[in-house]
Parts: sequence; structure tokens; C-alpha cells
Amino acid sequence: MTHGTDWNPALYEDKHSFVWKLGAGLLELLAPQPGERILDLGCGTGHLTNQIAASGAQVVGIDGSLEMVERARENYPELSFSVMDAREITFREEFDAVFSNATLHWIQEPQPVVEGVARTLHAGGRFVAEFGGRGNTGKFLEAAERAWNKCGFPSGFQNPWYYPTVAEYAALLESHGLEVTFATLFDRPTPLEDGARGLRNWMAMFFGRVLERIPASQREQYLDEVEREARPGLFRDGRWIMDYRRLRIVAGKP
Repeated sequence: MTHGTDWNPALYEDKHSFVWKLGAGLLELLAPQPGERILDLGCGTGHLTNQIAASGAQVVGIDGSLEMVERARENYPELSFSVMDAREITFREEFDAVFSNATLHWIQEPQPVVEGVARTLHAGGRFVAEFGGRGNTGKFLEAAERAWNKCGFPSGFQNPWYYPTVAEYAALLESHGLEVTFATLFDRPTPLEDGARGLRNWMAMFFGRVLERIPASQREQYLDEVEREARPGLFRDGRWIMDYRRLRIVAGKP
């Protein structure tokens, strides 16, 4: 998934299974073939890595989180998983495809990631990715910033994610010699599990970079305030619906 965040694999698997379950359509785009070598960039706990392997492809999963990689190894001991920062990919022309689901929005320096992907693919290889695009979690972020200002924290609110436009990301890929063949940005409102506690669970899992900037004694106050601010736009029929927008992109190395 990413670097720089302490991940809780149990919470991820228990309450946030939508992350990999919604990756099924992306696997169809990847269309892995028997014997292909495929890199799963940001493999998390390994569920999509395993689905790729089921096609007969040889797959390697990498993730910046040791906790996630350890859980992936427990889940699928027969597959290969390594801890590797997406900005420091060490492979060279070794793979037919690089696949990435719900990872790249975590990395605010996209340039070294794309450089690594381009290096990793051999000629004729492909890159298939989906992650948060422009406007992703927009209502949530507005609510989180209003709550931040209401609580009067001294430093300004910072969006912890990278959400590019189609044009921005396509230009980045093309500047590294990859040819974009498909790109789309689409809304995917996503119900969170656990009813009224859904937003808190989501923030515990995915919003740590912001929460760790708040003194521990004030975190509950801030979470309460975010819930209040976000409720009108994101709470319906007894559950939270996160306002996801996904950027899905396919590029080839000529």
C-alpha cells in the first residue's frame, strides 16, 4: 500500500475488504497470462496478488509496509512478497506487467514511482493501475479541514494524498516513455462497514498521517468534529458512504 504509515493488517482485512474486492475490474484490464512475470506494486495483504497468480502468471508482490507484507506471507506462503518502497523500485526490465491497486495516491512524489515502473518493464510490457484521482474524498477532506480549523490547531491542514487529473498523470507517464492507451476518472461512492462507526474506522485505517499531527489528548475532539462536519454530505440510511473518485489507467512500454 504505502510507506510512512503504520498499517494495521487486521483492521484492514476485517473492515476495509472493499479495497481489494473492488479491484476485480482492474484485474480484467490486466488480463494476466500463464507464464507472464507480473509485479504487484502495493500488494497489501496479498489478496489480489493471489488472484493474479491463479491465472498462471509468476507474480511478485511488493509493499512499503512490513506489517502488510508479513500478513501477505501468512495468507499466501507459496507466493513471493518483499518490503520495497514504491519510490525505490530496484528491478530492471524484468516484468511483462506492473499492476497497482489503491496505492499510488499515498505517494506524494509520483515521479520516482513512474521512473521505477518504466525501468521495471521490458519492451512491450504494460502498466495497469487504479488509485484516487482528482476530487477523490473531496467532501471528506472539506469536512476534515473545517474540523481542523474549528479545533484551532496551530499548523494548517494538509491533504495527505496525491490525487492527479487524467491529463496530469498521463503526461507524467508519457514523459517517462510510457504510452497511455486507456484512462478514465469515475465516481465510485463506497459504503463503509460498521454503520455509524464506519467513518472512525476508516480514519483509524487511512488518516493516520493527519491524526498523528494532533496531540493525543485532542484526537477524540477532532474525530467528533469531523463526523459532525461530514455527516450532512456523507451519512445516509445509517451508514457512511465515502466519496471515492478513481483514476484507472493503462500504459505500454513501446
